[in-house]
Amino acid sequence: MKKLSPKESLADQAFNALKDAIISGKLAQQEELPEEKLALDLGISRTPLREALKRLAAEGLVEVNKAKPAIVATFTKEDGLHYMEIRRLLEIYNIDQNANYISGEVLCALEENLVEQLTSIKEERYNTFNDLDQQFHLLIGSIGPNRKLGELINDANAGSNRAFLILSNTLEVSAEEAYYEHEEIVRALRVQDNDLAKQLMAIHLDNVERRFLLYFNEEEKK
Repeated sequence: MKKLSPKESLADQAFNALKDAIISGKLAQQEELPEEKLALDLGISRTPLREALKRLAAEGLVEVNKAKPAIVATFTKEDGLHYMEIRRLLEIYNIDQNANYISGEVLCALEENLVEQLTSIKEERYNTFNDLDQQFHLLIGSIGPNRKLGELINDANAGSNRAFLILSNTLEVSAEEAYYEHEEIVRALRVQDNDLAKQLMAIHLDNVERRFLLYFNEEEKK
């Protein structure tokens, strides 16, 4: 990894450098992240490095241990399927119960998000697309009055988002399909066809799982 420059905070730069290394596979799942070596590689002290590791841990990309070096998180097929089961229960229920609460402000935010999604696909910035995908679902998860439901949707999305970050070589295949599925959901919400929006969300989440499993099925064939 290249040395960092002082244009932004060292912790931010370390976070971005390590996240990119994990996503690209330069740092493998379960690989140890010794602070002394990482600090030397990045040309920084341990203080900003530790902050970066904490942020990576909050995103589920790193596991921090007090007595041992942090390690790159691992993600199994079972983990992904469990998160997808939870997402179906929460996100379809949310639309069923709360679609009437959606505001013009949220609809505008969803449409702006779609524009950014399409731009990231055209520019082949698939990790950016992954972040926008998560934001899209969190916007819909925020529409109802039940804040706890929104928090649970946030947690479930963060869990499945980890998988697509770690298995980011699937993103190029899935991003365009997901974008058009998102677009259909927003169109249904815009015209207040809540039954259709719920059906489209169910189809979308089924497809998310299918694309997620594509990686594992290919790996099992090797």
